[in-house]
Amino acid sequence: MFGRKIYNRLLSWKQDSNGHTALLIEGARRVGKSTLVEEFAKREYDSYILIDFSNAPLSVRELFDDMSDLNYFFLQLQLIYNTKLTERKSLIVFDEVQLCPSARQSIKHLVRDYRYDYIETGSLISIHRNVKDILIPSEETKITMNPMDYEEFLEATGDSVTSGLIQECFENGLSINEHTNRKLMRSFRLYMLIGGMPQAVSEYIATNNFKQVDAIKRDILKLYEDDFARIDRTGRLALLFDNIPAQLNQNGSRYHVSAVLPNYRAGEILEPVAQLRNSGTVLVSYHTADPNVGLTSTIDLTKFKLFLSDTGLFTTLMYKDRDFTENIIYEKLLSDKLSANLGYLYKNVVAQMLTAKGDRLFYHTFRNEGNNRSFEIDFLISRQHKICPVEVKSSGYLKHSSLDAFCSKFSSRILRKYLINTKAPAKDLDVECIPPYMVPFL
Repeated sequence: MFGRKIYNRLLSWKQDSNGHTALLIEGARRVGKSTLVEEFAKREYDSYILIDFSNAPLSVRELFDDMSDLNYFFLQLQLIYNTKLTERKSLIVFDEVQLCPSARQSIKHLVRDYRYDYIETGSLISIHRNVKDILIPSEETKITMNPMDYEEFLEATGDSVTSGLIQECFENGLSINEHTNRKLMRSFRLYMLIGGMPQAVSEYIATNNFKQVDAIKRDILKLYEDDFARIDRTGRLALLFDNIPAQLNQNGSRYHVSAVLPNYRAGEILEPVAQLRNSGTVLVSYHTADPNVGLTSTIDLTKFKLFLSDTGLFTTLMYKDRDFTENIIYEKLLSDKLSANLGYLYKNVVAQMLTAKGDRLFYHTFRNEGNNRSFEIDFLISRQHKICPVEVKSSGYLKHSSLDAFCSKFSSRILRKYLINTKAPAKDLDVECIPPYMVPFL
């Protein structure tokens, strides 16, 4: 198992909850939820039972239809799974709990009983739908699991030093020369290509073969699209998802719904967009009309941009309909020969990293009143009762006219301003120019 930061949150839940709540780990499919929970069960408990509802026998499912006799319920589980449970020292895991809603509803009674601890895992795209006829337990602590972030990727590939040194340089203003920056950027571009899905990372480590990694990612994308088809037979979800790269390529001020779904406007597909967001497969950045600390207070739900939650999947989705041998992204990105019109890859990875560190995604567009010129700030983040505008470039360009116009208009609201580019860290007047591998420390 790869080291995951979320493991510490599981430890905190075990200690702080002390059996008074169950833990529900949500996330997109294939982000590593099941592997993480089983490893946690092995390390932190005397024994555990893992019920995988994707293949659990009918005899197990039927146990949840009548929870009136918990002594009988626990006895049957121990017999079926040939595992002895010890009070307050054992864990019961409901894996893929969205496939058995009655099991999720039983959490209320099981937690109240207090004999054992409980962890549920669920794929977000289904867990929000399979609750029609059940009482959702209030005894759940929910956390979301994302794809592996850059630091986790480095550690998985055998580098446990670089991330800490990057953080030290960023926080203490230490310089990084261009030679070192090129090495760091090559490593970072590798992360952009492979992504943070554990299966893809494992395949890369085992084979060092991009074609085989790409095959894993195509399988994951197909899995997602099959899920979309099951919950939306109109095909809208799949179309919205598949067209994310094309929409970002147009560099527009929003996702143009009518270009993908000709008979719809943005206001008419708010539910499908929410379903994509809730699936964990997609990140949604909303336009905020009046950028201030309370960014959510002025968002326009009909004006948004979509990103993939994993940039490795994004690089594959861009060329999904072509054979891998035609996928020039791997060669060009790794050798830093990415053309300017593919720069939205960097915006996607910045969106992914900001989300991984707990920031919600917002952007802002505006016009200069003097010359009516349009400007856009790619991302806005709140820090210390002020905001930090972030502009993303795919090269070493130091031009930041959008940042300048924005900061002139909202000068009293600005804490720090960042230009993300591929060059070594530098300052251009009061603009902090940093490479994307420093984004996790903003």
